[in-house]
Amino acid sequence: MRWSSALIPLRDINPTERFAIVTLLLIILNCIIFFYQTTLGQAAEEHFIASFALIPKHFFSYTGLMHNELPVSATILTSMFLHGGFFHIAGNMLYLWIFGNNIEDAMGRMKFIIFYLVCGFVAAYAHAYMNSSSITPMIGASGAISGILGAYLLLYPRARVVTLFIIVFYIRTIPVPAMVVLLFWILLQFLNALGASNSAEGVAWYAHLAGFITGMILIGVFKRRDVPFGGGGRLSYP
Repeated sequence: MRWSSALIPLRDINPTERFAIVTLLLIILNCIIFFYQTTLGQAAEEHFIASFALIPKHFFSYTGLMHNELPVSATILTSMFLHGGFFHIAGNMLYLWIFGNNIEDAMGRMKFIIFYLVCGFVAAYAHAYMNSSSITPMIGASGAISGILGAYLLLYPRARVVTLFIIVFYIRTIPVPAMVVLLFWILLQFLNALGASNSAEGVAWYAHLAGFITGMILIGVFKRRDVPFGGGGRLSYP
């Protein structure tokens, strides 16, 4: 059984001091790569994904080089910039924009880049470890973005998130605390990880969990000293 969310965040009410240029560039880069994928024929796209996706069995068996002679170890990075379809990338980029701008603001640009990549690496490794015999390619930025969500939960739990609330035919937008949205999201990841096979469903639930936890652990190291836990609103910089 797969658990789905009835809460879809649309935007947060949490202004930033600095424009989130790194977050925007990450979104643009992901979209450019996805657009390039769409220009390939089916066979070429499958080859492209097989070359740059993280394939757990290959990653742990150290079989040498991929089809494009990219070292297997490098796919833990390249897989973070591939997506499997429009809704896959649209959902990931929506979450990245809503929550990433404040985390970039709270860290500074260089630290944010490092934080993003580290969360993505840990998430991808966790998925590969939990599915070490799988030959199903893992792609997507959701592991790194999960780290951002974990950081946001600790820094801005009370920030309001305008959310699309759906129950059967009842649909409306309501502002709810970020803590509600993010705890509900991570609960769904946990339930799906317990109840389904990552490989079978094509969703890296353990990557989401690992990224989220990594973000919560690392935020204390990466955030600026003048940014409090559980705060909100604008930040001030020396």
